[in-house]
Amino acid sequence: MTATAAGGPLAGLRVLELAGIGPAPYVCLLLAEMGAEVIRIDRAASVASGKAPTPLQRSRPNVAIDLKTEAGRALVLRMVRDADVFVEGLRPGATERLGLGPDACLQVNPRLVYGRMTGWGQDGPLAQTAGHDITYAALTGALHITGGADKPRQAANLVGDFGGGSMFLLAGILAALHERSSSGRGQVVDAAMVDGVSSLMTTIYGQHAQGTWHDQRESNLLDGGRPFYDTYRCADDRFVAVGAIEPSFFAALMAGTGLDFDQHDPAGWPAMRVALTETFATRTRDEWAAHFAGTDACVAPVLSLAEAPRHPHMRARGVFEPVAGGAQPRVAPRFSRTPCRSPGDLHRAGQDSRSVLAHCGLTDGEIDDLLAVGAVREADDDVDHLDTREWMEGRR
Repeated sequence: MTATAAGGPLAGLRVLELAGIGPAPYVCLLLAEMGAEVIRIDRAASVASGKAPTPLQRSRPNVAIDLKTEAGRALVLRMVRDADVFVEGLRPGATERLGLGPDACLQVNPRLVYGRMTGWGQDGPLAQTAGHDITYAALTGALHITGGADKPRQAANLVGDFGGGSMFLLAGILAALHERSSSGRGQVVDAAMVDGVSSLMTTIYGQHAQGTWHDQRESNLLDGGRPFYDTYRCADDRFVAVGAIEPSFFAALMAGTGLDFDQHDPAGWPAMRVALTETFATRTRDEWAAHFAGTDACVAPVLSLAEAPRHPHMRARGVFEPVAGGAQPRVAPRFSRTPCRSPGDLHRAGQDSRSVLAHCGLTDGEIDDLLAVGAVREADDDVDHLDTREWMEGRR
């Protein structure tokens, strides 16, 4: 049983996570590696599926409970009594139908912080509509400003799921815990991706209102509309990123490329772009990176997922945890006195059912009864948990 975390700024905090995908599990990963005791409640059916765990499930044990049974729901409410935080990422109304909604949970534990993660929010015309990161970003304007002049393109699922979703749910949970320290009362945190992504766009919406951000892609300072803030193909078909916005940085870019353009003359930008394109095409990406090393030209190599963990700066800061066949990012930010935990083990659904329930105070007899009626499931004894290295090795 590894539910109790050693150290970390959130040591002593107990979190219950109702299994889901994407942003809610990522929040719980962060909480766990910041020191909280996080228990993941998996669906009973997940035990039989044999589905391998993903890195978003690392660093915390799980118990597989059949929430369709009265005994299973009663067990969760029993666990809620001693929890500080409950996290769920289901469609609005799903936990209420299970009898595990905010009202039911706060009734047994008025100090509980109940965190909810959805795309559209708990209410509104689209609340019950299916969606994904790209559709949430589309409705906020974030997708419109991302991509090239020809069409919008989504930046993977970083904008909605993890930027506008996970980060705002995490902030909301921590804010609610802080407020509880004075009021003694819990509350519901309603984190919606459309809300979070819109908030991330505060600066851009402000510039748009002032007339300094135009609604056409590649016509603005930060979307490729300026030749000194863009990417360029090199001789080896790899790329460098250029972000020479400030005059001194632009001067360093000009000095490093041997070019001479007026940064503030829009009429000269097309010629500047052509010149930069032709110049960067004369050397490889790594040759340009070495050429600009130590300067303030704001030129960096565009690294692949395989390359980034091996970069000297990333290695020096220990941003990634080396694993067999790859790497896993460590949790951020860093704390001077209470460091976060390194990426922990991956656990299959039901792997820790018995030990988790014993940790929560159930007797052997009570656990046996729950297993006998199917309210709780556990994985086969001969299936051990996977650590991150084994998972990465198996995926390659």
